[in-house]
Amino acid sequence: MDVEILSRIQFAFTISFHYIYPPLSIGLGLCMVIMEGLYLKTGQKIYEDMTRFFTRIFALIFGIGVATGIVMEFEFGTNWATYSKYVGDVFGSALAAEGIFAFALESGFLGVLLFGWNKVSPRVHFFATIMVTLGSMFSAIWIVVANSWQQTPAGFHIVGEGLEARAEIINFWEMVFNPSSLERITHVWIGAFLSGAFLVTSIAAWYIRHGKHLEFSRKAFKIGLSVALICSYVQLFVGHKSAEVVAEYQPAKLAAMEGHFEENSKADMYLFGWVNKQQETTKGVAIPGGLSFLIHYNFTEPVKGLRAFAPEDRPGNPNLVFQTYHLMIACGMAMILLTSLAAWYWRKGVLFDKTWMMKVFVWAVLLPQLANQAGWFAAETGRQPWVVYGLLRTSDALSASVKANQVLFSLVLFSLVYALLLTLFLYLLNKKIVHGPAAHKEEMHSPQLEEMAERFDTR
Repeated sequence: MDVEILSRIQFAFTISFHYIYPPLSIGLGLCMVIMEGLYLKTGQKIYEDMTRFFTRIFALIFGIGVATGIVMEFEFGTNWATYSKYVGDVFGSALAAEGIFAFALESGFLGVLLFGWNKVSPRVHFFATIMVTLGSMFSAIWIVVANSWQQTPAGFHIVGEGLEARAEIINFWEMVFNPSSLERITHVWIGAFLSGAFLVTSIAAWYIRHGKHLEFSRKAFKIGLSVALICSYVQLFVGHKSAEVVAEYQPAKLAAMEGHFEENSKADMYLFGWVNKQQETTKGVAIPGGLSFLIHYNFTEPVKGLRAFAPEDRPGNPNLVFQTYHLMIACGMAMILLTSLAAWYWRKGVLFDKTWMMKVFVWAVLLPQLANQAGWFAAETGRQPWVVYGLLRTSDALSASVKANQVLFSLVLFSLVYALLLTLFLYLLNKKIVHGPAAHKEEMHSPQLEEMAERFDTR
């Protein structure tokens, strides 16, 4: 493989691994805000125990997320030097804003969230929980803004020519509110909320299956299910709006997502299928004119297909774009069906009697993760062959001095390190779950501490 393919694989691998954690921290943060808010409203100690328990899991996710995110910033300079020069003014502004307005807010209140339980009032602690959650959401804003600018550039002009060319911001707010940023930010947020909610329901379902912490687990499950149910339906609307933006500004990507080749004709919407790039055909089960209706609200309205674009301007692997896009949709529909059925059982009063459903929810934590990963793959591979859409090709964005064997060697090392990190994360997460929500009580009222207290009283 050449240096371009290896560099793309390396960056895809590192960002995919990193992207496991930020959505979990954003979504879990929202659930923690709800839990602690219920504690303040009702005074029920069980909601405080719930918040304390999930705070420990949040801290683990946050730590791994920070560690895995640092690597990508170095890759910009090592593997993608031309790209870094070209977008440096844009990315520099967005990443600086993230550090000032998001990461500082999140990390500043994180200490109060983790260690302030017995040092500040419940209301102050609740405020810290809200600020940490907002900080994580603001962080997502600036990262998505930077990426959205690559998809739909705005608010800039080009300075210099050839290898010296670079994008320079002339209107900061046009850059921030580029044509795709708002829809994509909302799409990412909802996906993150689903990740956190399904983590809560997964842990609660595991406890229920094993007959542990039943009151705690049932209440936590209902909180997670409520968030997941609402967000899974909202994501239908948000995802559709995002697809409309793609249709307007990135028609080649949309054509690849739906396997539509005809130059300008009505477009079917495939439920599933297989794209043959060489024969320029797609075989599968489709709704006739479905894509035309979703985009134009007319079953016969023409939609640009891949043949309307020069071969060098099309996504290089339309089948990969098609499959990842449809995997995202399949996971989204599965979450809607699962949460709707669970809500119906809840209303009937038999939710926790359905052992099979608790088993499903233990593993359903993978659904939003698969949807998030597949969605990013569809968005990024669909943008090809452009790293900045219509302006800078991926093949022109590489570092001139990096060799294929160097990238391969670092990719192997990253794989080993990330495998170790994933193993460590799963081990620690499992340990915290097995320890259970009463861990802080055991620490405060352990036999050793009671014995020490008795000795102190005797003296």
